[in-house]
Amino acid sequence: MNIIIVGAGEIGRHLAMSLAKESHRISLIEADKALAEELDAMLDAKVIHGDGTSVTDLADADVGECELFLAMSSSNTTNMMSASMAKSMGVAKVVSRVHPSLQREEWLFDFRGHFGVDHIFSSERLTAIELAKFVRNPDSLVVEELARGRIELQQVRVGGNSHEIGKTLREISAPQGVRMAMITRGEKSLVPTAASVIEDGDLVTIFGEPRKLRDFAEKLQGKRKGGEKLRVVIFGGNEYGFSLAQMLESVDCTVRVFEQDPEVCARLADRLTNATIINADATVSAQLEEEQVGDADFFISTSIDDEDNVMSCLQAHTLGTKNCLTIIHRADYAAAISASGHHLGIRAAISPREATRREIQRFITSDSHHILKKFDGIDLVELRVGKGSIAAGHMVKEIEWPPGTVLVGKLRGLHAEVPGPDEVLLGGDHLYAMVSKDALKRFLKLLAA
Repeated sequence: MNIIIVGAGEIGRHLAMSLAKESHRISLIEADKALAEELDAMLDAKVIHGDGTSVTDLADADVGECELFLAMSSSNTTNMMSASMAKSMGVAKVVSRVHPSLQREEWLFDFRGHFGVDHIFSSERLTAIELAKFVRNPDSLVVEELARGRIELQQVRVGGNSHEIGKTLREISAPQGVRMAMITRGEKSLVPTAASVIEDGDLVTIFGEPRKLRDFAEKLQGKRKGGEKLRVVIFGGNEYGFSLAQMLESVDCTVRVFEQDPEVCARLADRLTNATIINADATVSAQLEEEQVGDADFFISTSIDDEDNVMSCLQAHTLGTKNCLTIIHRADYAAAISASGHHLGIRAAISPREATRREIQRFITSDSHHILKKFDGIDLVELRVGKGSIAAGHMVKEIEWPPGTVLVGKLRGLHAEVPGPDEVLLGGDHLYAMVSKDALKRFLKLLAA
């Protein structure tokens, strides 16, 4: 695949090295001359010392032959402008990295539509999502975000105390806008129908607005409301720590954030409503002990210094913290710690570079649709409704969907929802669906222009 990458910082360089090893044709545009020369000597790629917003430099990178354009610099302006230009110059798939503050404003302004960009993301938010999964689902079942974070996927194990056991999906009173899209029983997974019955021990995949899902998940698990809250301590009030704390505000847990900079503490206190901000150094064992960090269920290190992150986790574990998670910027180090860190009390290490690589991987395809996640015989698919398609202009209930298909999300401009039977699909809508392998071809045909 012909791929252009703008920006060779930590993220761009990691992507270029990973993709070059997979035999893709890579062109890399980097503004720093010394860095460009260094990468030219070490990468199997065309490295250009230039400006991603320059038409001349884009032409030099063979933008006319580009199939995937990745704007990965640290500048919002450079990324959004170069991505928009690439789209206008005929590139089919354009992805832009942005600062998390811009991504948080997506509910106010349709940046993707305005700039013609297919996908925007922040590496900080992706990393925070990976960390939050361990807290939101301690049993390590799947948790994913869709449609700019407005819709969530959760996997829930049906508990023996659940009142839903023995009921069909038709009989279960799921909240409006919540879908039960897959049931895994033993080794077999299926896309259920209204007549499918829930059994004790089933692994059920549900979709919907995050706050609605939490109560419904507890209902399936047979848990009582009002249980003891999880106690989470975050080391670092930077964008990683702030994004994580903000995500956990909607979860039934108490959050404390350690931050050494008083000015950052003040900003966090203004922006977080359900978190306690502690102006202290989490690398000092005495301060962790004073704040009784050993009683926490989770200690999560999110500072920019890998060594500080690891050492603070070790100290927290020594004090008695049950689960320690950390950010490790180098992907190879993160993999090593995740594989053997349990001996040191570290449950997992997340690399922002690797989280970004996984996010980009789903765009490396010539297909019209993106497979967001693969299950056993079933895919979570994202695609755009073609303006001349069979489905466009019709209500969901009017369309003869193939068996093995459940619509779980619709994104139109800034508005995201789980579509109901009376929803009219329009050309340009982004649809998310759980589709069995047998149904995929017919499903795609209904939505193709």
